[in-house]
Amino acid sequence: MITHLPEDLMRYVEDAVRSGRFASSDEAITEAVRLLQRREEAKATRLLESVRRALDDVEAGRTQPLAEAFDDLRRELNLRDGS
Repeated sequence: MITHLPEDLMRYVEDAVRSGRFASSDEAITEAVRLLQRREEAKATRLLESVRRALDDVEAGRTQPLAEAFDDLRRELNLRDGS
């Protein structure tokens, strides 16, 4: 795989290697991709948990009519009626 980074990021990676934080640019980029992967996995986990909580609320009868829900959202977002 060939990777092209913007100049500022290339300098950052080179500085990290020069300082000894990483043995090579490949190692630094691998770590960056691992961090991105963990962040995205954590985001997916949070989303699934939100869906589970919502389904639990529905099963427990903790719901409200759709019109009420939209009214609440409009108030929270400071939107006018019908926006």
